[in-house]
Amino acid sequence: MAKTRNSDDPRKPTRKAGRHLRVPVLPDEEAEIKRLAASVGLPVAAYLRNVGLGYQVPGILDNKRVEELARINGDLGRLGGLLKLWLTDDVRTLQFGEATILALLSRIESTQDRMHEVMQEVVTPRVKR
Repeated sequence: MAKTRNSDDPRKPTRKAGRHLRVPVLPDEEAEIKRLAASVGLPVAAYLRNVGLGYQVPGILDNKRVEELARINGDLGRLGGLLKLWLTDDVRTLQFGEATILALLSRIESTQDRMHEVMQEVVTPRVKR
């Protein structure tokens, strides 16, 4: 069993004094394990410990996807603002006809669909095997 930090410290034991396991792997397996560990932001040892103990390894949200979601969300806000302006019968929207509003609604729907696709990619990323 691993030692505690000191006898007065009620915190969890450290892993430094714990046991180390040696697992033989092929070079391509090593590369894949390192890639998967890096993809979830964990050191190899922590990744293997979590997987070996049956924990679900959480992924890191891809910054590019988060930025894309923020951009799409901004687009939805702007499109929604235009629709709201039209619904208030503002003088500035008198030139907008029904076709323009239907096109706006279609654009909002397609933007929402794109946002849903990106969220699905973030939540359930594809793991290359």
